Amino acid sequence: MHRIFGISLWLFCIGITLQPLAAQSLSEARQLYEKGEFEKAKPAMKRFVKSQPANGNYNLWYGVCCLETGQPQEALKYLQTAVKKRVTSGQLHLARCYDCLYRFEEAVDEIETYKSELEKRRKSTDLAEEELKRFQTHLRLMKGVEQVEVFDSIVVDKETFLSHYRLSDESGKLHTYAEFFGENGKSGGTVYETQIGNKIYFSEVQEDGRMALAGSNKQLDKWSTPTLLPGKINEAQHSNFPFVLSDGFTLFYASDGEDSMGGYDIFVTRYNTANDSYLTPENIGMPFNSPFNDYMYAIDEYNHIGWFVSDRYQPEGKVCIYLFIPNESKQVYDYDATDKATLRKLASLSSIQSTWIHPDKVQIALERFRENHKEKSMEQQEGDFLFVVNDERVYHRLEEFQSQTAAKLFQAYQQLQNAYSQQDQKLDSMRNRYANSNEEEKQRLAPALLDLEKRVEELLLLLDQKANKVRAEELKGKA
Repeated sequence: MHRIFGISLWLFCIGITLQPLAAQSLSEARQLYEKGEFEKAKPAMKRFVKSQPANGNYNLWYGVCCLETGQPQEALKYLQTAVKKRVTSGQLHLARCYDCLYRFEEAVDEIETYKSELEKRRKSTDLAEEELKRFQTHLRLMKGVEQVEVFDSIVVDKETFLSHYRLSDESGKLHTYAEFFGENGKSGGTVYETQIGNKIYFSEVQEDGRMALAGSNKQLDKWSTPTLLPGKINEAQHSNFPFVLSDGFTLFYASDGEDSMGGYDIFVTRYNTANDSYLTPENIGMPFNSPFNDYMYAIDEYNHIGWFVSDRYQPEGKVCIYLFIPNESKQVYDYDATDKATLRKLASLSSIQSTWIHPDKVQIALERFRENHKEKSMEQQEGDFLFVVNDERVYHRLEEFQSQTAAKLFQAYQQLQNAYSQQDQKLDSMRNRYANSNEEEKQRLAPALLDLEKRVEELLLLLDQKANKVRAEELKGKA
């Protein structure tokens, strides 16, 4: 009896003691939040919203922390709750969340509602109008998602991403500004050097702090005085990451101008010999560009492989390099006829497998890449299989696994992989049959085709999950 009373008294005292600490913790979290240190504020905000799920401010603060740290899907329900509770600025952040999730129509609707509320309260609508324009641009680009097949992706450190590009000699060379120019008292981004080494295109910081694109020609053993590229290329705040096709006229680069979706976007232009300038640059659209930073678009025309890098949905300090099969001519998905969830997946590259229209071409591209580039993390060696554990460890035989549990999980993964391959082949055969059938036969085949497509998609998702479990088990305790 005394023991129970003693424990109860102890818990009561602890509760009293912790109350000011909790309040102080919230105060600290708010200070971090206001300073934009969302990663540090997030754990406390999560704790408070879990303790009081109906608190509108807690939902807003935790939702914004998730949104600003690359977790828009996690942020969604909390920001929706904040809007229902009519928390100030909730609609603004919810619209931004919809935008990050490629739900652009909903982003436009939400920001328009927010703008109307501001007008009623006679508040400034400048920010809302800027965001509305941005979301409308995203919606327009969503209606022109290119049918491009992305055959692989590699997550690397942002600071060293350029070292992972392996272009053929015929496609020229990419350098960092520092390694190409050395200590010249200036700074810049990247340098593209043509195949024969007679011309360079590069980004350099100007006196006003802007990053601008310039060019220089080789004159005997020296480079000419750099000149800024003409036209509208350098009208943005920053222009960087140049690459020129072998025709010598087509220039790809990244810019954060007003036609950008957010941060850096990839643009294309062509040199016009008639007026010694460049044509008006065009945003190359999705899936290459996103509401995040996308840049360093390059085409290895000799090996028929394309590259670009993005920080979409990546943690701080990491980027993802995407490898794709370049198209001879641009073809886009039918916006009205394509399921919106599927279109979002294609536009955001949340699953590169969803872009595989011709799996045989994808496999050929992947094998060609491995054969020609011999990158350690992707290299094809003799063995029973190829399984990428991380950027530094690639296994080809079962005995290479250091964890017996991981090895067993991998065997289960292989069985599922075989099942997926069989179903995928069956789906490909059914699609061909459907395409060559009359209308009556198509109506008969449609339900089975839809069921099989759903099954293959579920298997693919399960396959990714199992692969991640294998990696996690193998790397447990070895990080």
